[in-house]
Amino acid sequence: MTVAAEQFIASLKTSERHATPWRHWLLDDLYPADLVAELEALPFAPPSGVLHEGRREVNNSVRVFFDAATQAEHPCTAKLVEAMLDPRVLTAIEAECGIDLTGSLLRMEYCMDVGDFWLEPHTDISVKKFTMLLYLSAGAGSDNCGTDVLAVEDPHALAVEAPFGFNKGTLFIPGKDTWHGFHKRNIVGVRKSIIINYVTNDWRARHELTSERPVK
Repeated sequence: MTVAAEQFIASLKTSERHATPWRHWLLDDLYPADLVAELEALPFAPPSGVLHEGRREVNNSVRVFFDAATQAEHPCTAKLVEAMLDPRVLTAIEAECGIDLTGSLLRMEYCMDVGDFWLEPHTDISVKKFTMLLYLSAGAGSDNCGTDVLAVEDPHALAVEAPFGFNKGTLFIPGKDTWHGFHKRNIVGVRKSIIINYVTNDWRARHELTSERPVK
């Protein structure tokens, strides 16, 4: 088992488990600090001239995914992928979250949000079986940049803002009630994060996957 896989499992075991407004986990010290620092320092430029319309897909042409080429060019991304493909990591997630990842595919997106970026209230599409947000930024002004966990009864009402910070994370199992988003605010610098999903084989955008091989 890699150090990154071992530390993820330890973080998951000690995570804060919340049942309201819907089931989610808050994690700290997710991976080795040096690996997360390498990920934060990846030489990707924040996209310019993007549309801030509340949905990431309106800027599909400039989104960054940890596909095979990216993993080959940037070894730190391959280390993260390797950790999340470790059979013991998969077993730990299944046991903690009560899900079956058999036949799933791994998807990772590197996000660099700037300015007045925002995300409308939404629930993840049904082909996502697992969603985790790994926060990378650590600079001044980034402390209020966590994911908005929204109320079930009123998806426009903020229930809690997930803690944002270097090597922290938010995890949930997508469902009909898992409303979340990111209300418009003035982002200082660049809000960097990685979205980690296990998705079903029905996932259409195959170029977004770490590989075509099922995780188990």
